[in-house]
Amino acid sequence: MATRYRLSAHERDFFRLVERAALANPFTEERLQVNKQLSGSSEEFSEVEQNEIGVKTVRDRFKRLEEAGRDNFNHYVAQDQRLLKNATMFDFFHCFIEPFDRHILQQLDAGAKPIKVNFAPEAFAYLHRKGYNDEEKRRAFALTFQIWRAYYFIVRNLVGRSAVMKKLRQSLWNNVFTHSIDFYIQYLWSRMEDFSTIIVGETGTGKGTAAMAIGRSGYIPFDEKPGRFEESFVQSFVTLNLSQFSEALIESELFGHKKGAFTGAVEDHEGILQQCSRYGAIFLDEIGEVSYPIQIKLLKVLEERLYSPVGSHEIHRFDGRIIAATNRSVDDLLKKGLMRSDFYYRLCSDIITVAPLRDRIKAEPRELDDLLNVIAGKILGVEAPEVVDHLLGLMTQQPGLNYDWPGNVRELAQCVRRLILNQHYTGLPAEGDGRSSPFVMDLDKGNIDAQTLLKRYCNSLYRRYGTYGEVARRTRLDRRTVKKYITDYNRNTSDQ
Repeated sequence: MATRYRLSAHERDFFRLVERAALANPFTEERLQVNKQLSGSSEEFSEVEQNEIGVKTVRDRFKRLEEAGRDNFNHYVAQDQRLLKNATMFDFFHCFIEPFDRHILQQLDAGAKPIKVNFAPEAFAYLHRKGYNDEEKRRAFALTFQIWRAYYFIVRNLVGRSAVMKKLRQSLWNNVFTHSIDFYIQYLWSRMEDFSTIIVGETGTGKGTAAMAIGRSGYIPFDEKPGRFEESFVQSFVTLNLSQFSEALIESELFGHKKGAFTGAVEDHEGILQQCSRYGAIFLDEIGEVSYPIQIKLLKVLEERLYSPVGSHEIHRFDGRIIAATNRSVDDLLKKGLMRSDFYYRLCSDIITVAPLRDRIKAEPRELDDLLNVIAGKILGVEAPEVVDHLLGLMTQQPGLNYDWPGNVRELAQCVRRLILNQHYTGLPAEGDGRSSPFVMDLDKGNIDAQTLLKRYCNSLYRRYGTYGEVARRTRLDRRTVKKYITDYNRNTSDQ
């Protein structure tokens, strides 16, 4: 029988720490503490520096094992095998971060078609040396890419140092990998479709961005023969804003329809459920806008995973995840009978709240700096701290540091664009702030007829809340009328 290695007590303590780092939610205090222990550095180093030092420390330790021919975990006694295997995944992850990062950018550019992973042979050679069999190598490679995708989309798109943003990032990670990535790997890596999610928050807070971070972070198998993942993560996330469609069209957009199913159905139409693969997720924005009949059909999808296109008796299966969002209080929807309780209870495996911008800035004023850096960087294509400083100076004067940002992050992004163009942004008047506007002045003079008043009011609500559905709910008009009023108002205004 071949000699079995044993880790020394010191080695075992070290690799237990590495295992904790590999399995911990990266957005928790626990992970920060592990980074400090791995780096052995003092408080004078930043979190980023401590992480870099810790990663280098782990790499150096593995190099010693490699040089001694002791890096294959299969050569160890049983009690050390699992520990070393988990620690190996930490090293593997950090050895290939840069290639994975480049692949994400290349796949984003390529879109829906999965592209070849050029560094896969090198990565597989690493895993082979460590003791993985063929099936384990494919699984480990796909899982590592999933972990990096989740981290990439959460960190890059949901910035902010406030406590609520830290909690949001933790929640999104748990939504993808559960409370324990070890538990996820053992039981749920291919079974997450049953965990539906509701994302709650005001219009413009970034609910769609949070949903995308989940939807683009599912497990996608790697096909070693062509050297590609079975699906592009870009294709794995599809969205539908339910407030944009009339009641008659929502069903067709969700489930699809057959040619001749109704007047105007001149050909077969593929609904969003058909567009989503078993590795992906659909995002249903403004879920609070759908009627009981649609809720019942979606409930069947959630419970039985089955549906039929409009005008067809064919049974289709849906294998993806469902992520829903609403800018309304879920309690309010339930109390007013706008959402069925059985639909809610089947939809709410997880509830994630995205905080309004005013709360984030109030809790942590530097949150505004973080967001401006990201927004300006995306607009300009480069980091430009001097531009951000200039924007902050302008915003201090107007709309002012106490501005409530009723349009949230979406409004902030438009504010930056307006400041870049005109060096001037006054913001939206807060309700009851007493500032005069042309709308108020015309009212005082009696110059507005009822039709114009209604059109202007609808347009004002649309600017604030961002969806025809929300305007329709508040005015008790149907969506088509609301859309017509807003379109007419903006057309007349532009003509003037």
